[in-house]
Order: sequence, then structure tokens, then C-alpha cells
Amino acid sequence: MSPSRLEYQDDSDIGKLMHDFNCTSADDMNFEILAEKPRYLKENPKGVSEMCKVMEDLRDESYAEGRAEGYAEGREEQAQMTAKNLYEQGLTIEQIARTIGFSMDTVEKWLTQKAG
Repeated sequence: MSPSRLEYQDDSDIGKLMHDFNCTSADDMNFEILAEKPRYLKENPKGVSEMCKVMEDLRDESYAEGRAEGYAEGREEQAQMTAKNLYEQGLTIEQIARTIGFSMDTVEKWLTQKAG
């Protein structure tokens, strides 16, 4: 436990609140108003179902974001290889940028960076 969390682990209201934020069981919480929602989400069949749906949505969203990032990285990697090939064939940076849909600055950076 970090020192900042330890200094709030006492019988003061803020200490009790910090305790509640770290509880895994609603029955161990000090403030009933805070315990109501975790109890519902963990113990009530409707609450468990809601929580499962939220977790599935988060998983799906994360998966979609990962796919989009991977696609963008792959597209850029392919564009970089294409830019180098077109440059070797004698096209100007402006022509290459227009052809592959990236800025001239980006293409120039790709062409001037060292391999490796």
C-alpha cells in the first residue's frame, strides 16, 4: 500500500471513506449509502447482469480500439514502404505524399530516417 493511502487509513471520516473505496465486499463498508450500489451489482441477479453487460461492452470497445490501432499502424507501415519504393523510382516527395495520402513532412521524415 502506498504511503498516501496509509495515512488515510484511520477512524476519521476520510479514513473510513478511503477504506470503503478499497473494499471488495459491501458488507465491510462503513457508509451504507456507498455500499448500496456495489451490493446491487454484486449480489442482485439484475445487478450482476448489468455489470456483466458493462464488462462485455468494455471488452468489445477495447477490442475494436485495438483493431483500429493495429489497422492504422499497418497502413502507415505499408505507406512508408511504398514511399521508399516510389522515391527509389524517382518520384518527388510531393508526388509520393499525394499518392499515398500522407503529408510531405511525414514522407520526408520517413525518407531521411536511418534504417534499423
